[in-house]
Amino acid sequence: MSRSHSFSIYLLKKGFNAPNALKENHKLGEPVKADNLPDGATIYVLDSSPRPPWWKSFWGIEQDLQQALKGAILFLLIRGRCFALTFGHTYHNLKENCYEYDFGLRVTLNSLDPEKLKSTDTVEPGISRRQRIQSPTHADLTYFDFDRDSSIIKSLTGKVKHEYKDFFSHATGATNLRINSKVEPKKIQELCEKALEIYEKEDYKKTFSGIQNIIPVKDPTIIEQLNDKLLKAFKEKSMNLTLTIPELIDYQGAFHITLSGAGGGLIHDDVSMIHYHGYLSKNDKKLEEITIEQLESNQLILCDENGYSKKKFSIFKCLLFDTSLDGQNLTYHLCEGNWYQVDNSFIERLKNYLNPHYEEFATFIAYNHKSEPVYNAAVAENDGRFICLDGKNISPSGQKQVEPCDLYIVKENKAVLVHVKRSTRSSLLSHLFNQGVNSVELIKLGEQSKEKFHNLIKSNLKGNNEETYTQAINNKIKVVYAIITHKDKVNKSDNLPLFSRISLMRSVKTLTLMDTDVSVCFIKDESQNKEGKKKERRTRKPKATADNE
Repeated sequence: MSRSHSFSIYLLKKGFNAPNALKENHKLGEPVKADNLPDGATIYVLDSSPRPPWWKSFWGIEQDLQQALKGAILFLLIRGRCFALTFGHTYHNLKENCYEYDFGLRVTLNSLDPEKLKSTDTVEPGISRRQRIQSPTHADLTYFDFDRDSSIIKSLTGKVKHEYKDFFSHATGATNLRINSKVEPKKIQELCEKALEIYEKEDYKKTFSGIQNIIPVKDPTIIEQLNDKLLKAFKEKSMNLTLTIPELIDYQGAFHITLSGAGGGLIHDDVSMIHYHGYLSKNDKKLEEITIEQLESNQLILCDENGYSKKKFSIFKCLLFDTSLDGQNLTYHLCEGNWYQVDNSFIERLKNYLNPHYEEFATFIAYNHKSEPVYNAAVAENDGRFICLDGKNISPSGQKQVEPCDLYIVKENKAVLVHVKRSTRSSLLSHLFNQGVNSVELIKLGEQSKEKFHNLIKSNLKGNNEETYTQAINNKIKVVYAIITHKDKVNKSDNLPLFSRISLMRSVKTLTLMDTDVSVCFIKDESQNKEGKKKERRTRKPKATADNE
């Protein structure tokens, strides 16, 4: 009976083969002869010299210990396409732009039995969460808690459909295809031909509908084209290119930024592409000469009011941008330094779902305030029907603080919980949308939280009818996400970054299941970009001397 062997298979792009797919400084020798090679195949071998492992000297072991790296790459031509089968740690000898980055995952999606999955590796870019879930038995995709709208499948493992079991029984797919097969050496061609046939199918669109709405872009050739689009937008000062902070920060405290990498920078109290353009101009850097490498090396720095650094981020990682490539029905989204490919039909579905939830509220004044808390207090002062609950807490004792909302009002006998945020940045808005869900869940399901909410209303009422404001929460709840922005409100959901739209859709669905109405509105940001101030010079304390001791 034939023994099963492990194979790692790459599909090279058209035009690549053994001579031009290997890096110039690859560690493999010249092609070697082998008795069992398929016709037309070429094999390169890695045969490094033995040397002691690092831990031998670390632990002071006297015994003579030697280890060596051994591996190989087999190149095989099938129907005008070249395959590379790697053995041992040899894949890094391939040029990064020579292979198809969707080959392994797509073959896996097309070949797996959707009811017999074993493991998933996923990532949620909007909140930068990665997870691996494994099942002790075969299961369908629902077992793995996979959200097609917000998660990206990086790798999938499972048992293949019956029609493929003669070639391989299980498959794991990412960039490469990893399989175990009992195939004999002379039958490798048939195996690769079957893999190419499966790759060209689109069965996954029915079997795993919507699973590839969003795909991370890894192909260096496509990334180079997208970066060129980004630079063009940057040099033309496109309004579609936004500078953000790529992680959650506390906007309620003192918040300042400065810039570095091209020279000295001023201190600003907000984040703006205008500040970065001004920074480059101040340091005699021309926009038309800026490169991706400079965007990666220049930094946005969170600092205190005197310019003392707290945290640094690459400018490139702080950019949000959407674009497309000619001849494709796809949108590409840049978020936190990574490019993602998005199907336009999915973007249209997001728009059709979210735009009906847009609503205008004349009761909100325009934003031209020092901070969100100051603005929330001003709204309540301007319209006495609002109660400002910014910074209050309704979580049960001993649990993390949860605000009920920033502003509370009763309209049409509904308890309206308004959550305000000055930002259109993905991670911050995702936090805002989750906050709306969490507060409603606590109020509806937790008696202690509901009691805390009632007490907050009573203690903050200013002449309003107490019974109306406390009893409304027992009737119908409405959540309003009020987003402060310079962007034109007519754009509706298009004002939000891709992953914010996905997060909002998930929150709206959750709140709807809790019998809660949801609206989104945009508040006009009338604040102006202020001139930065110079950093305060650090002063050294004088050294102690005999005279001043």
